[in-house]
Amino acid sequence: MFGIGWPEVIVISLVGVAIFGAKRIPEIGRSVGQALRGFQDEVKGNGESDASGKADSVKDKAGDQV
Repeated sequence: MFGIGWPEVIVISLVGVAIFGAKRIPEIGRSVGQALRGFQDEVKGNGESDASGKADSVKDKAGDQV
C-alpha cells in the first residue's frame, strides 16, 4: 500500500478522527467518493459536458467548410 504499513494507517486514522470528529468522517468519505467518481467519468469521456463539447466541435467544423 504505497509503502505505508498498518501502524502508519492507524496513526493517520486517529489524527483524522481527532481533527474532523467521528461524525464527519462518513460525510467526508462520501464526498471524496463522489468527487473521484465524477473525475473518472470525465476522464473516460462519460461526462455530460463532453457530449455537448463534441456537438459544438462538429458544428464548428461544418461551418468552417462552407
